[in-house]
Amino acid sequence: MTLKCTVSRSDLMEGLNSLQNITSKRATLAILSNILIETTNDSLILTGTDLEVGLRLQVPADIHDQGSLTLPSKKIFEIVRESGTESIKIEETDNSWVIISAGLSTYNLAGMASDEFPEFPLFKEDSFVSFEAGFFSDLIDKVIYSVANEQENVYSLTNVLFETEKKENKSYIRMISSDGHRLSIMEKEVAADIDRLNLNPVTLIPKKGIQELKKFCDTLDTVELSFEKKQMVARDNKSIMVIRLKQGEFPHYKAIVNAVQLENKIEIERIPFLDSLKRINIFTEDIFHTIQLEIENGKMILTSQNADLGNAKDIQDITYEGEPLVLGFNCRYFIEALQVMECDTVEAYINSNNSPCLMKSKVDEGFLSIIMPMQL
Repeated sequence: MTLKCTVSRSDLMEGLNSLQNITSKRATLAILSNILIETTNDSLILTGTDLEVGLRLQVPADIHDQGSLTLPSKKIFEIVRESGTESIKIEETDNSWVIISAGLSTYNLAGMASDEFPEFPLFKEDSFVSFEAGFFSDLIDKVIYSVANEQENVYSLTNVLFETEKKENKSYIRMISSDGHRLSIMEKEVAADIDRLNLNPVTLIPKKGIQELKKFCDTLDTVELSFEKKQMVARDNKSIMVIRLKQGEFPHYKAIVNAVQLENKIEIERIPFLDSLKRINIFTEDIFHTIQLEIENGKMILTSQNADLGNAKDIQDITYEGEPLVLGFNCRYFIEALQVMECDTVEAYINSNNSPCLMKSKVDEGFLSIIMPMQL
């Protein structure tokens, strides 16, 4: 049977847009650059995958003839995006070619047979737990910036560690990320039954998967989650996302947190500190964005130097009563941590001139960031 349908441009556009980052731009298989299009009685089912993240979603449509085929993801998206009409007609012809009609415009687009497309992963129906979608958006926001890039030598650091814990009859979900130079932790209390989440001893969600989960949750009010040994499944009533979990170990982050004594406290206004760091960062000269912090009673002196361009100095008022400190840090790490915080006043703890800096606040409950020092 050959596919033939009419679909709202806005509905199709929304669906195709959700799939663009998943359909791999560096696909090892040509078919992975395509979107699978299938029909039901009253809708199109769009599926994209890069074999790590798969997304299947439903788009309402008038189905004239049932069928299935795959079309180039980027090209069909561009056609729909640039069309100025309210509806799009798609009609399959011979050898997986389609005619796309949009108002006065007609396009002939080459597709590929649907039987070459990878099967969408199967999953169990009996272990889903419902959450507010914004709950996960907030968790991910607080840790995504410090996940290691794919070039990182420690493979497990290119993932986010996902944990659950019960404390004093309360349930918590926690996400942890690290690139080896900094550590971010965010945990939140949750009312859902976390005992039904079948986590691995170490549950690692890849960076791309966590990015796509964030986008998925951003469009929803509620989301259902399920974990199996090799995959995580997120869904609502019209879309399903399957993320392949990674295997491996994650650094013992609790030992790193416990190594920072919460005694030598610095209090500083977040926004002025953030603005100061952005100014100082102008004169950092290498990929490490090295700055110097001099900390003493009542003030913090921030300096940076560029051998070719000059130097910068900035002074911030702080509340601090400990011994004077002189440390080197990556300026960008401070900027990214402060940008996800919401407080007015940051609490920073530094034990000595060679110690990491732990940042948290009373407002940003459940969040903390640890940044390792650098040699000056």
